[in-house]
Amino acid sequence: MTTTTNTIAMLQNLVFSVPISRMVVRRYSLSTAAISSATAAISSATTATPSLKPASSKPVRTPHVDSQVLLGMSEPELQQLAIKLGQEGYRGKQLHHLIYKRKAKQVEDFSNLPQTFRNELVESGYKVGRSPIYQTVTATDGTIKLLLKLEDNLLIETVGIPVQEEKGITRLTACVSSQVGCPLRCSFCATGKGGFSRNLQRHEIIEQVLAIEDVFKHRVTNVVFMGMGEPMLNLKSVLDAHRCLNKDIEIGQRMITISTVGVPNTIKKLASHKLQSTLAVSLHAPNQSLREKIVPSAKAYPLEAIMKDCRDYFQETNRRVSFEYALLAGVNDSVENALELAELLREWGKTYHVNLIPYNPIEGSEYKRPYRKAVQAFAAALESRKITASVRQTRGLDASAACGQLRNKFQKSPLVAETDGQESKPDAEAVSC
Repeated sequence: MTTTTNTIAMLQNLVFSVPISRMVVRRYSLSTAAISSATAAISSATTATPSLKPASSKPVRTPHVDSQVLLGMSEPELQQLAIKLGQEGYRGKQLHHLIYKRKAKQVEDFSNLPQTFRNELVESGYKVGRSPIYQTVTATDGTIKLLLKLEDNLLIETVGIPVQEEKGITRLTACVSSQVGCPLRCSFCATGKGGFSRNLQRHEIIEQVLAIEDVFKHRVTNVVFMGMGEPMLNLKSVLDAHRCLNKDIEIGQRMITISTVGVPNTIKKLASHKLQSTLAVSLHAPNQSLREKIVPSAKAYPLEAIMKDCRDYFQETNRRVSFEYALLAGVNDSVENALELAELLREWGKTYHVNLIPYNPIEGSEYKRPYRKAVQAFAAALESRKITASVRQTRGLDASAACGQLRNKFQKSPLVAETDGQESKPDAEAVSC
C-alpha cells in the first residue's frame, strides 16, 4: 500500500508542478505518458487491479494551454494580445465579445475587426479553437449526444440534456468530458472500457458547452464534469475551463458540478480554490472491500481517506458534498447496503446528499439495472436514517448518452481518411448506439 500511495502522490505532484505564467504562453499539464507510467506502477503495486493500466499504448503529450488558441482567454489576456499585435487595447474587448457573445468559430468570422488585425492573427497562427461536430445522436427524450472531432482527429462525446415545459426549454445541462477516454476503468463505465488517449486542453472542454448551445439554439444553464474522463486527473484544465465558463460565458458557479471517483490529494487542492460549485464524489459502495470490486482505483485511495477529505472539503468551503451511487442489481442495491451507507455518512458528517443512479446498461457488462422497487427501498432506507437522497432520472438511454454510457471506438485511435480523401463515417460502435 505504501508503494501505491507514493505512486499516486507522484502522479499528483506531476499534475500540479507546472508553473502558470501570467502571460499567454504555452503551458503543459500532466502528459498521458506520465499517467501511463504512474497508473502502470499502481497496477504493479496492486496486482489485484490490473485494469488500472491505461489501454492506450501510444500516449500523446498534450499542452495544458495552446497559446495560439483564443477560446479560454480572459478579456485582459485578449487585450494584451491585441496590444502585442500592434492594436489598441479595446480590440481585445471586441475579440472577447466575438468569441463569447457572438460565438464566432474562426478568425475569418471577425467581420467587425480591421482586415489588417485579422490578417495578423492568422499570420501569427492564432485560431478560435472550435472543433467541428462529427456526429449527432438524438434520444427520444430530447437529449442530444455530440461527437466532436478534435484537431488530432480523436473524438470526444458531450451531452446536452434539456428540461422542457410547454413554453420551451427551462434548463439545459451540458455534460462535458475532461479527457479522451479514461484511465481509471470503473467496472460499470463504458468510457473506461473504451481506453484512454490524453487530457483535454481547456478550450476543448469549453467548446463542448458552446457546441451544445449551437445545436439547441439555447443558452446552457448548468454544466457537469461527468462526461468522459476523470476531471481530477486533469484539474488544471478543468479549473481553467471552470473560470472561463463562469467569468466569460457567465454560467454561475453554483450551476457547475465537478465529479470525481476519487484521486488522492486533489479534493484538498480543489477545496483551496474555495469554489461555490458542487463537488460530486462517485462512491458506489458503503465499504472498502465492495468499493474495490466496483472501482479498481479504490485500492490506492481508501474509503476512510475519501470521507476525511470530503469532511475537510465541507469545513474549508462550507459547500455540501454530493455522493453519486450507481445502483447495480444484486451487487450494492440492498437495504442492508443502504443502511451501511447511511452509517458511514453519519459517522463523517451531517451535510451530505446521495444521488442514486440506477445502472445504465453497456455492452459486454455483467451488471444489470435494479428494479424500481429496489431503488425505492434503497432511497427509503437512507431517508429513514435522515440521509437526503434523490434518484437521478435516466436521460438519453436510447442514444447511449446516459450516465456511464459514453464511449466511442476513436478514444484510442484517431480517425483516418479514406483513400478518396473523404473521412470515414462513424459506425454503430463509434456512436455507441
